[in-house]
Amino acid sequence: MPRVLSDERRDFVQAIAEFCRRECGTKQQRDELTGNGEHPHNQDLYGKMAELDWLGVYIPEEYGGAGLGMTELCLFLEETAYGRAPIGGFATTIISAAAYAKFGSEKQKRTVLEGVVAGRLEAVSMSEPGAGSDVGALSCKAERRDGGWVINGQKTWCSNAHISDHILLTVRTTPGGTKHEGLTQFMVPTDAPGLEIHGIDTMGGREVNDLYFTDCFLPDDAVVGTVDQGWKQLMAGLNLERMILAALMLGTARRAFDDTVAYVKEREQFGRPIGTFQALRHRIADMATELECARLLLDDVARQIDAEPDKTFPREASMAKLKCTELAKHVSLEGMQMLGGYGYATEYGMEALLRSTVVSTVYGGTSEIQRDIIGKTYGL
Repeated sequence: MPRVLSDERRDFVQAIAEFCRRECGTKQQRDELTGNGEHPHNQDLYGKMAELDWLGVYIPEEYGGAGLGMTELCLFLEETAYGRAPIGGFATTIISAAAYAKFGSEKQKRTVLEGVVAGRLEAVSMSEPGAGSDVGALSCKAERRDGGWVINGQKTWCSNAHISDHILLTVRTTPGGTKHEGLTQFMVPTDAPGLEIHGIDTMGGREVNDLYFTDCFLPDDAVVGTVDQGWKQLMAGLNLERMILAALMLGTARRAFDDTVAYVKEREQFGRPIGTFQALRHRIADMATELECARLLLDDVARQIDAEPDKTFPREASMAKLKCTELAKHVSLEGMQMLGGYGYATEYGMEALLRSTVVSTVYGGTSEIQRDIIGKTYGL
């Protein structure tokens, strides 16, 4: 079904689609931009988007952004994912930017938000070797010393730290109490003495990192928001993260679906296109229906957020993240099956789409965690 958009939003989406076709529309272009898939982010391409004023879509106007809402942000994310634009640093950047916009000092806002519009990158770090889904079980700590804070400990799975200007870091500042008490967020320059960033090899390329803090000193003005209120601040941003991931995966699912349909229309076996066989035709129909359901869900949640921007939507955002990520994984797996041996070949690109979707049901809160959140909103 065609998406009903205002003229401004339709023009925005069309402009992104045309840009992606021109700049990264072929496998050769994407290979050149990503080092044959090793680097999910290309700063030159990202800079071109900054020049078009797209990166500030969700940044307030007073900091140079467009001041638009969740709907426009999701459209941008979905369309760039569909176009396979290698701008992997944008998601963590906008998650961090939203936290600074809500809780940061004016100096922090100027530094980060204006930097986002200009094409700078930001990272966010929560997970630790012993704290993944149980985010509150953090042990990396910051202690007051010499008019500032000294950080010691390890963080892991920090996306884009190696290409970012700062890391929005959540650590423990006050021991005792419940695990959700005594957490604080800090703005950490990635070149800070005492911080080491070590890449983690993954099948998705060079994206995530271990962080090692050894007596890393930060001045008092590096605190983001309020000391010991980091958990509340963290929770305030998780719904945004889930919407971002949902939009990215909806775009990826659409791409996997369209590539699959194009293939089964052309590939012939037993004297006819394989898409005309009922076994495949029905699976295509099911995927198309699920894609429409996912799109309608995401669009509706985005509209709700735009209508009440100060309200959190834990149930709805978790539903969107759960639906879109699980669907993207399913569609890319189906694409692999329908493409047969070609689905496994790097030439056709379906294997890359599968690699990017499999991890989406893990990061940003696993599908199991999303289901748990949804269930709790019903008093279960």
